Amino acid sequence: MTAKKWAYEDFAEGASLDLGSKLVTAEEIIEFASEFDAQPMHLDEAAGKASILGGLAASGWHTCAIFMRMICDAFLIDSTSQGSPGIDEVKWRAPVLANDTLTGKCTVLSKRLSKSRPSVGLVTIRTELFNQRGEPVFELRNSVMFLTREAA
Repeated sequence: MTAKKWAYEDFAEGASLDLGSKLVTAEEIIEFASEFDAQPMHLDEAAGKASILGGLAASGWHTCAIFMRMICDAFLIDSTSQGSPGIDEVKWRAPVLANDTLTGKCTVLSKRLSKSRPSVGLVTIRTELFNQRGEPVFELRNSVMFLTREAA
């Protein structure tokens, strides 16, 4: 783990990290929904258009999975992450529709060393995803446990 780029010390309060972008296709919306959230608006374009969502829409849980992939690719895989004690808040602010391109960013809200495990620090982040029009579609706040560089 010593070769990992991101350790607890590398996160600064107020800093933002770019998560890149992701095109959400109709095929992946239907594939995810078929297995995990088989509601009509996630499986069929006509049903999505007839709903308040306005089109074939990704499940909120699919959006969470997209967020997770984006954060892994941006920095989490190259970190000393020890997981998360949970999610404080998740908001699906607008539908994610087929052919939307999502961009994202994480903002470090706070950080502290664990009292019971001083080799572990907790970093609280807010993640936001936006569609191609810059409209917020997703927001999540949680803490992630990272080893300190010395512990790694």
